[in-house]
Amino acid sequence: ADKCPVLSAIEFADVTAERYPLQTKLYYKCDPGYDRKAGAYLGIQCESKQQGAVWKYKPFKCFDEKNLSSTDPMMELELTQKPEREPRSSAPQKQENLSESRQKNFCGPPKAVPHASIRLPQRHYVGQVLHFKCQTGYDKRPPTSGNRTCKEVNGEIIWTPLDMRCTNDSN
Repeated sequence: ADKCPVLSAIEFADVTAERYPLQTKLYYKCDPGYDRKAGAYLGIQCESKQQGAVWKYKPFKCFDEKNLSSTDPMMELELTQKPEREPRSSAPQKQENLSESRQKNFCGPPKAVPHASIRLPQRHYVGQVLHFKCQTGYDKRPPTSGNRTCKEVNGEIIWTPLDMRCTNDSN
C-alpha cells in the first residue's frame, strides 16, 4: 500500500478514525497507573485474510502497577477480528461491489482492552480518513470538526485540506 505524507499535529484537536487500510499498524498504550508485563507486545496490524481485512493481535493485559507481579493469566484476545458487516442496501449491484471492496481493504475499529487505549499510527496509507474535532474549550469558532483523507491525485499522494482551526479566542 502507498504511504501518505507525515501529517503534522493540529493544535487543540482530537483525532480519530473508524476504518484503517491494510498494513496499518496500531499500538495500545496502558492507561496511567497500569503497565504490561515485560515482553508483552502491544501492537496490532491490519491484514488481508480470506474473510476480509482483520486485525492480527497477540495476547496481552495491562495490569495495575501495584499488582504487576500478579500471577493472573494473560487476557486472551482472539487472534483475528471478524470484519464488521455493513448494512445491506437496496442500492444497485455496483454500490454493493464498492462496499464489498471497501470492506476487504479496511479494518474496523480495534477491540477495546481494559485499562488501555489505542494510539493513532505515525504512518498512514492511501484511503485513510481521519476525523478531527476541537477539544472542549478550544471550539469557539466554527467549523469545530472536519475530515482529512489521504488520496492519490495526479500521481501524487496528498492529504485533503482541513478547513477548521481550534482556538479558545472568541474574537
